[in-house]
Amino acid sequence: MTRLPDPARRSLLQVGSLVLLLGPHHIARGASVLAVRIWPADDYTRVTIESDAQLVSRSSFVDNPPRLAVDIEGLDLLPGLRDLVAQLRSDDPNIGGIRVAQFAPNVVRLVIDLKQAMQPEVFSLPPVAAYQHRLVLDLRPVNPPDPLEQLIAQRMRDLDDASARAARLLGLETQGSGVTVTPERAGRPDPLGELIARQESSGGAARGTPPARTEPPVAAAPVPPVSRPAAPSAKARERARTERLIVIALDPGHGGEDPGAIGPGGTHEKKVVLQIAHKLRDRINATTVNGNPMRAFMTRDADFFVPLQVRVAKAQRVQADLFISLHADAFYSPRPQGASIYALSTRGASSAAARWMADKENAADLVGGINVRARDATVQRALLDMSTTAQINDSLKLGNSMLGEVKRVGKLHKPRVEQANFAVLRAPDIPSVLVETAFISNPDEEKRLNDPKYQNDLADALMRGIVRYFEANPPLARNRQI
Repeated sequence: MTRLPDPARRSLLQVGSLVLLLGPHHIARGASVLAVRIWPADDYTRVTIESDAQLVSRSSFVDNPPRLAVDIEGLDLLPGLRDLVAQLRSDDPNIGGIRVAQFAPNVVRLVIDLKQAMQPEVFSLPPVAAYQHRLVLDLRPVNPPDPLEQLIAQRMRDLDDASARAARLLGLETQGSGVTVTPERAGRPDPLGELIARQESSGGAARGTPPARTEPPVAAAPVPPVSRPAAPSAKARERARTERLIVIALDPGHGGEDPGAIGPGGTHEKKVVLQIAHKLRDRINATTVNGNPMRAFMTRDADFFVPLQVRVAKAQRVQADLFISLHADAFYSPRPQGASIYALSTRGASSAAARWMADKENAADLVGGINVRARDATVQRALLDMSTTAQINDSLKLGNSMLGEVKRVGKLHKPRVEQANFAVLRAPDIPSVLVETAFISNPDEEKRLNDPKYQNDLADALMRGIVRYFEANPPLARNRQI
């Protein structure tokens, strides 16, 4: 990738008067464009051009205003096809516009106007699964969203919603006041608020320049002097040390270019597991265990692809207490049925089926598509870290607690927690399980996965399992004390 000097920038802006819109049926010399797709998300936006032969491209990037130009060789445009631009959404957080022109004979120039500073990646993917050759443009913000900041933002939105509901009940007018006061903010300790304060005072420097605040902090009311209370008992001190926010990372599998398994009726795994994850998230956010409030963090909350190692890194960034990856099973035959729960094993799989399942899930990056050359070497090494025995034992405890509840709402494929070397379960410090909610390849279970009642029942069962686990295994104190 090269950055253009000023004269080249002017040339880029004068790309000719013939501006045509690229669609999936353009004819290429030596190749046919089969499909074009755009996957927008706050994390990054992906543009994919799929063809029946490998496309040769050159890319250049202009800083101000930010835009990416990609010259694709061997293509001649046909007018009147607008699929790529038609797919561009006005609320795309990263792309402001798309232009395509016949830049030279047999060369098409694709220009993408960007909404913010970007670190674009342009790479090719060989045929895999249902896809043929893909030219991929990943548009990643220079300052990407921080998972911890996202968790904080979610918490603040919840508090604002609670404030609005309280105001409506009390008949108070809060619009335009600029100050939101809720019983939770005013009178009760906020463990996530304490985590925010610690992040701002110590964590920001380690990560580089912290994101700008959108509003000034609200000063705490002065506390009047009071007489010193009697010293708390040993039991009270112990409780004060261990009560704190519990963060649970929910990981809806697949997404974006990777649909996951596809049922006989056309249901995509990535869609139903995201729906179930949203339902489970709402239950987690409304639950307290032994005085410990809970908060869910989702590795993806929309339809976009997240590489396996990034899912693990996000969970570690928010210091998650648990990691729960949600999937829907599939097999060559429609007969298998029932839910399964898996934990990590570093010494071989507990069964041939578990090994096959791990191999299938670990191949998600091949289907979703990652730029292997650009992967950070440190991240690659981190993926190879072996989880501790304690983490695996805790994962088995969590899996057994959840399995005992899941069997109440449907069939189990296996009556015990299976184990295999799943890449997404390798966080060495977080108890992690992978839940196969049902066999989407079974027509009856595909219907159940699309049924809101079953999704709610399954989310309830998983929530009960989480609560059972924490009742028997209180969270470690760490640094999120109340």
